[in-house]
Amino acid sequence: MQGIKVLEEKLFVTFGRKVNMSRIGKQPILIPSTVQINLNNQKLEVSGPKGSLSASFRPEVKIKNEQNQLLVERVNDERLAKSLHGLTRTLIANMITGVTEGWTKELELVGVGYRAQVSNNNLILNIGYSHPVEIKSESGISFEVKGNNKVVVSGIDKGRVGQVAAVIRKVREPEPYKGKGIRYAGEIVRRKPGKAAKVGGGA
Repeated sequence: MQGIKVLEEKLFVTFGRKVNMSRIGKQPILIPSTVQINLNNQKLEVSGPKGSLSASFRPEVKIKNEQNQLLVERVNDERLAKSLHGLTRTLIANMITGVTEGWTKELELVGVGYRAQVSNNNLILNIGYSHPVEIKSESGISFEVKGNNKVVVSGIDKGRVGQVAAVIRKVREPEPYKGKGIRYAGEIVRRKPGKAAKVGGGA
């Protein structure tokens, strides 16, 4: 599962401040009846109506499958184990949600004439450049366009959905004066005041 190693490294370098996620980590994860779990040591495979995901987790935490629920336990009270406790539980819960309900990320195109369309499963963006910008479809990721200016990215892997949405946003990030560009739905773009018009003329 992409992104796990990066998140672990980020947590590792934050040891200068206390990271306590034990309340999250101790919560059991209920396994829906439509989900199948295959746990082999530290490798977890989750299958559901929307697809399958797999991930390998670090040995500082142990995963147990007991009575239709998954439990995450840390092997010791070291800082790394404490940090990974809540993170591992969250990642597993996201996997189960992904294969049952899926994940979506919505973006908005703001600008006169800006529009989007889906062609051959690829996303085509017309956003003020001299040519359309094409975002290639990836396995497990789908695009949907609502009303020409709203793009919905869907998939079962939350990390990949967020990553693809970030790539789309970066094609034309919102500019700070008129707010034109691509933004996440509900995102508040901090605006800068325009240059004040000069009063009067020079001699």
